[in-house]
Amino acid sequence: MGKPFHIHPFVLRWFCLLLLFVLANQASAQITKVSGQVVDIETGEGLSFVNVIFQNSTVGTITDLDGYYNIETSYPTDTLVASFVGYDVMKMPVVKQTKQKINFNMKSSTFEMEAVVVKPGENPAHPILRNIIANKDNNNKEKLNYYQYEVYNKVQFDINNITEKFENRKVFKPFKFVFDNIDTSEVNGKRYLPTFITESLSDVYYRKRPKSQKEYIKATQASGVDNESVGQFLGDMYQNINIYDNFILIIGKSFVSPIANFGKQYYKYYLEDSTHIGQHWAYKIRFLPKLKQEPTFYGEFWVADSTWAILKVDMRVSEQANINWVQDAVVYQEYDFVADSAWMLTKDRLVVDFAVGENGMGLYGTKTTTYRDFKINEPKPDEFYSGVQNIILGDNVDEKPDEFWEQHRHEGLSKKEASIYHIADTIQTLPAFKTWYDIVKLVVSGHYAIGKFDYGPVYTTYSFNQIEGHRIRLGGRTNNDLSTKVRLEGYGAYGFRDQRFKYGGGVLIFLSKKPRQLIDAHCEYDMEQLGQSQNAFREDNLFASFFRRRPFTKLSRVMDVSGSYTFEWFPGFSHKIGFVHREISPADTNFIAYKYTDDSFKDNEIITSEARFETRFAFDEKFIDGDLNRLSLGTKWPVLQFRYSYGLKGLWDGQFEYHKFDFSVDDWFKVAPVGYISYIITAGKTWGTLPFPLLFLHQGNETYTYDSYAYNMMNYIEFVSDEFASLSVQWHLNGYLLNKIPLMRKLRLREVASAKVLTGRMVQDTRSVMEFSEELYTFDNGKPYMEVGVGIENILNIFRIDLVWRLSYLNHPNIEQIGIRGNFYFNF
Repeated sequence: MGKPFHIHPFVLRWFCLLLLFVLANQASAQITKVSGQVVDIETGEGLSFVNVIFQNSTVGTITDLDGYYNIETSYPTDTLVASFVGYDVMKMPVVKQTKQKINFNMKSSTFEMEAVVVKPGENPAHPILRNIIANKDNNNKEKLNYYQYEVYNKVQFDINNITEKFENRKVFKPFKFVFDNIDTSEVNGKRYLPTFITESLSDVYYRKRPKSQKEYIKATQASGVDNESVGQFLGDMYQNINIYDNFILIIGKSFVSPIANFGKQYYKYYLEDSTHIGQHWAYKIRFLPKLKQEPTFYGEFWVADSTWAILKVDMRVSEQANINWVQDAVVYQEYDFVADSAWMLTKDRLVVDFAVGENGMGLYGTKTTTYRDFKINEPKPDEFYSGVQNIILGDNVDEKPDEFWEQHRHEGLSKKEASIYHIADTIQTLPAFKTWYDIVKLVVSGHYAIGKFDYGPVYTTYSFNQIEGHRIRLGGRTNNDLSTKVRLEGYGAYGFRDQRFKYGGGVLIFLSKKPRQLIDAHCEYDMEQLGQSQNAFREDNLFASFFRRRPFTKLSRVMDVSGSYTFEWFPGFSHKIGFVHREISPADTNFIAYKYTDDSFKDNEIITSEARFETRFAFDEKFIDGDLNRLSLGTKWPVLQFRYSYGLKGLWDGQFEYHKFDFSVDDWFKVAPVGYISYIITAGKTWGTLPFPLLFLHQGNETYTYDSYAYNMMNYIEFVSDEFASLSVQWHLNGYLLNKIPLMRKLRLREVASAKVLTGRMVQDTRSVMEFSEELYTFDNGKPYMEVGVGIENILNIFRIDLVWRLSYLNHPNIEQIGIRGNFYFNF
């Protein structure tokens, strides 16, 4: 019936809170807005990175690549100051509580710089860059055999671009008290409202050979969140930027580091200053992208003379980089020479400005990390680094008292930061917030809460197909208000053409969290499309009713009774044992029939009873755990799955004895700067002479939606085998080619290419048991089925369209050789 989707309550709760404040139009009242451009008075060229700030305040911003700036605040002074290395400071008067344009024409000043030896005609920044690259290994902390440190991590989310008109909207009357905490950003001058904060304190240990890294999280807390598993995402290892890497990963995108080995291919460098920083003589290098649309930064770094180690870096993502819903992203880092032996990161700050549009309200995400208590080359026993988990949560890490945090924080919270904990808890108790929560839950998960019961999925309430005609389905499940240990679910459905009732019910029992243990039992009698991928729309999904390219006439009626027990050894590695009894019959024998060649079987009836064993291994997979459900945040390693089934002949009228296994590998890897490649490898084999519905009916797709786990030009029940192997590859280029075309660059479209190949064979004489249906085939002497496609992703930020070609078995009836497929696409 398709895999049900469950959204984690933690994610829903904070999505609702943010949505409350984002859904509004922007207007101004009692706010001072200043914009303009800073240029060189002699050349007229716009100056980037100029500091523009209200005099005697902390409200300010810096100019962009073309010298433009924008500031809005409720706390202006009467003077705006522009300052930049190599130029005279300039001041301009400001009229408060109005919108105005102020341009600065800055005059260069003279200063003396220490001599830098360069080749005739060479950019003086280039020899410095060469020295940085040549000394990367010496200055990168990963050169050390061992190191350890304590890390304090603070992550904060703030609603920005808030106006007074917005504050006074009637819908926010119950939340009026939260607006007392509005502040103005020092990064770009936008007004913002702190809404969510998390903190963590941990110890990090590193060993070079064999390479291993462990983080022991000692304490965490998050505003409005009572979930210990969230703590693993608040430490240092889950979010880390190393300036010495050639590519830097931000929000899932690879950006070229300004000190990459091939940096000169992407950046222009300017030597701007030299001075003492601490005990080190340092050079200041400004860098700009050669092409603004490339995945690059612009900013500046300070580098120490003689050691050529980075002391400071202040950079932001190129404005035209192909990244969704991000208006700005700023990285600031400080390094220091510790223990007379190594350069270590001591402060790290990442600020991301999320927004749907340039002028609407958005969201700041700020990560501030500080490091101290360094120990260099002090080894630990090998046993210390054993085990597969690299992030370990201590006992009761989310229950530390306020006194603990006041003593151990590396830096104190501001008054407004401290107030977020109280605000978040208070908002969630308000009836207005609970109403928003139910509405968002309905949209995202498809269920609507009615007391202790969730009705849904709502998109299955009505559907239609050629067998059932118009179909009505009513059902739902219990929620956590009834029990956090047991969930009951059930539904009933009726088709007005076939005039039959369908039904289903089940129970999920949560036995323990550490280790995670579940018992699951279900009974269901309903329609099922054999040979459909688990990623496809459910048969009774309203969208599936509209987006078919062929009528759903190959449906089967299936009685399915199943039970299973799941044991997770550690996050990402689990075993499941279970039992499944199925009774399968064609829904309409005019379209498909199950005709036995052996008279001892009854036509159009297949009965199986089987024992199953499944295992899944995803190294270093991270989850947000709930009481019953969990949300996987994935892993950078391959996901391995194995399933074995044994047919129990004679048990509960089971008709066949057989062995069946299948195996899959699901993985992806970066090919920066040209996007990433994802692939899926599957293989399987069946032992035993069986009717074709019990073999591998390869996953076709008879809808216009693109399915990554199916063959999009293959029909349902078109190919069958008792042993097979397949490969599916997709290359997401992230706009690498289209970014070079001006019109496409503005649309932020992205290319994608795909290829799928499947081969198999029939070892057993299946036709001696059951006749093949009219349009069912085996592979001709192992000849593979192949299809390829090219497509465009990121259409309006949410759609993907592919043009897919079928390359083989073009003589089969009722197939399409070329087709257009589409789907929703969400990615930064």
